[in-house]
Order: sequence, then structure tokens, then C-alpha cells
Amino acid sequence: MRALVAYALVVGLCVAIALAPMLQRWSWLFPMPGTRSGCDALGRYEVVRTQAAVPGLADHDGAALAYVQEAQSRKAVAGCLAATTTLWLPLYGAGAAVLVGAGAWSRDRSRARQGLQPDSPLPGPVDAGA
Repeated sequence: MRALVAYALVVGLCVAIALAPMLQRWSWLFPMPGTRSGCDALGRYEVVRTQAAVPGLADHDGAALAYVQEAQSRKAVAGCLAATTTLWLPLYGAGAAVLVGAGAWSRDRSRARQGLQPDSPLPGPVDAGA
């Protein structure tokens, strides 16, 4: 049973790490509307903060100001989503581990019902009385 738990945890963590970039981009895979809207609000705040930080640029070059605002907004939103994903990664890893463990356990149970031996080349338990 310990081997199953260890296998499930390792695979679950690997799946969660592999899915981390997708968790940031796809709202259906990362369904936390409060978090996403908070990150969007942080991006809007960063636009206003950038405009306040370079007040003379708006008078001279509006396109440059828009570019800087967009860049700062994207950077702030990406940082927010990355931090949030990092906080939730263990939960997604545990969820993936439960799914992997349940799948491996049910496969093992179905093989046992059919009378098939495991694929392991290791010998079975040794009888202590022999």
C-alpha cells in the first residue's frame, strides 16, 4: 500500500507541475473567479500607477505611454497568477495523486479478480515455515 501511495504522490506532483502553465491560462482548468478578477484588478492598478510614475510622457508620446502601461499590466497579472498557481499547486497535486492512486488500485483489483499475476519479476513472499 505504501508503494501505491508513493507512486500516486510522485505522479500527481509531476502532473500538477506539468499543468501549472495551463492552470494560469485556462480559466476552466483553474476555476477561481475571485483570484482571476483580483489579478485583473492588479493589472488595471498597474496601468494607473505607470501613468502616475511618468506624467510627462503622456504629453509627448501617447503611444510610448500605452506600450509601457500594457507591459506593466501584463507583468503584474502574470506575477499574480504565478503566485496564486504556486499556492494552489499542492492541492492540484494531491487531487491528481488521488486520481492516479484510485486508477492504479482499481487496475490492480481488476487484475486480481481475473487471476492475473502482477508484472513484477520479483518473487512473491517467502513462506517462513519452509
